[in-house]
Amino acid sequence: MFSFFTRSKVNSINVNELKDLLGRINLIDIRETYEYKNGHLPKAKNIPMSKILSEPDKYLNKDKEYYIICQSGGRSTSTSRKLKAMGFNIVNVSGGTGSYTGALAR
Repeated sequence: MFSFFTRSKVNSINVNELKDLLGRINLIDIRETYEYKNGHLPKAKNIPMSKILSEPDKYLNKDKEYYIICQSGGRSTSTSRKLKAMGFNIVNVSGGTGSYTGALAR
């Protein structure tokens, strides 16, 4: 009965714990393109939330792990839960780009 809750639980990592992982993980920034262009974490790939949720199999492979980030963590939490429920291996990046203490790429 409670397996649904266990299955939908998404692992999280704080945005500032990613510094040493950048370039070695699949980091997806789900903000809109104009937001992404204003500054994003280095090596993050931009796939807006609406696109990734409407066609996840086009962008994601169920055999890989993906880190999902947005501006503050709200959109990434929601999107991470939905993708996890679809069977994808997802880690939510809490805090989002707005909390990142490193230099942003443009």
